[in-house]
Amino acid sequence: MRNTLIAVAAVASLAACASRPEPTPVPETQAPVVTPQQPSGPTAGSIEDFRVSVGDRVFFGYDRFDLSPEARSILERQAAWLRQYPNVRLLVAGNCDERGTREYNLALGARRAAAVRDYLVGLGVAANRMETVSYGKERPLDPRANEEAWSVNRNGHSQIVSGAVS
Repeated sequence: MRNTLIAVAAVASLAACASRPEPTPVPETQAPVVTPQQPSGPTAGSIEDFRVSVGDRVFFGYDRFDLSPEARSILERQAAWLRQYPNVRLLVAGNCDERGTREYNLALGARRAAAVRDYLVGLGVAANRMETVSYGKERPLDPRANEEAWSVNRNGHSQIVSGAVS
């Protein structure tokens, strides 16, 4: 009996001295830091969005009111944008360079504005969303009197007058 008690005491003391194995270190993982992204660029549906993302002006050749392939491309983007924002209304202005009489340039500007409006209507933009005006040579973008300035001043400007996101 005595030997049994000694054996039990020895086993108990050994069990008390036994140590657990060290836990294997687990590498710390950190959750990725997510910083909120601020939108860059103009607000969708704003006048600035229309001007920057689409283009609000097309240009014409000297004494012409037909649309170039580049002008058609810009107007196609305008039409797509206008279909996306059906409450937007436009004023399409026809402009000319300084050469020619006032009356001649007013008539040419009216034909340029009509060409822009008609092309947009052909692409599905409702005609009642647009008005046209001719400024002739009265509102030049570039006041210089040279070919570079004149080419900039011969344009059709699609100006948003209402309905854009602010």
